Amino acid sequence: MAAGFKTAEPLEYHRSFLKENCRPDGRELGEFRATTLNISSISTADGSALVKIGNTTVICGIKAELTAPPSDAPNKGYIVPNVDLPPLCSSKFRPGPPGEQAQAASQFIADVIESSDLINIEDLCIEKSKLCWVLYCDIMCLDYDGNLLDACIIVLLAALKNAQLPEVTINKETDLAEVDIEKKRPLKINRHPVGSSFAVFDDSIIIVDPTAEEESLSTALLTVVTDEEDRLCAVHKPGGTSLSGEKLQHCINRAITRNKEISKLVGKVIESTKTAK
Repeated sequence: MAAGFKTAEPLEYHRSFLKENCRPDGRELGEFRATTLNISSISTADGSALVKIGNTTVICGIKAELTAPPSDAPNKGYIVPNVDLPPLCSSKFRPGPPGEQAQAASQFIADVIESSDLINIEDLCIEKSKLCWVLYCDIMCLDYDGNLLDACIIVLLAALKNAQLPEVTINKETDLAEVDIEKKRPLKINRHPVGSSFAVFDDSIIIVDPTAEEESLSTALLTVVTDEEDRLCAVHKPGGTSLSGEKLQHCINRAITRNKEISKLVGKVIESTKTAK
């Protein structure tokens, strides 16, 4: 009977849970799904990580390449994030060029990198006007079950913290770059941005970490990004119904708590791999 009700009236089915302050998967309204993290998942990358939030699974590989700095910023390097949502992660995505959601996610991640001061891109410059690093951050979703953005931010942060770049010098006589792969050093991470995503039901009920089904039934979606000093880095709300200042503040407070939980998880995983080595 329940399965039939769920299929025929998915919104009513969800409402019957929400009015009891719980959700179909047994979670409370403000509860995130279990979050797990692995790093160094891709041996061929300069840094990598894999994160799972419930069933949503995202992997990130970082490839560092040498290039000339931008002419308008000769003392900076580049970070280029790209989010890929292949058909294998969900039947809602089609083969071919990146769709609207993948493009919006890539842009959002690029904005978060910039607004959060995650990494100082001057640190990626090797010699002014001559040589710098470009970090290609390829983020691929392997299983899509909602809350893509939170997973992308965690996986990017962990992969950057896992990345090691070789030492590069420019030979004064030949003017060519010399790479010493024996001497590798980690990137300097300035800030630890973490996202918390929310779905709004019937313009009033707020739930945290929505599944794909909850996203599709909601009246609005919201992602709040804060750093470890409780500063607000970004708020992303793609359309939908408006939220009162009070409800927005509630979401920001929840995001601050989530940042502490995730920063602890990332720290623990990074530490345990160092010990394993």
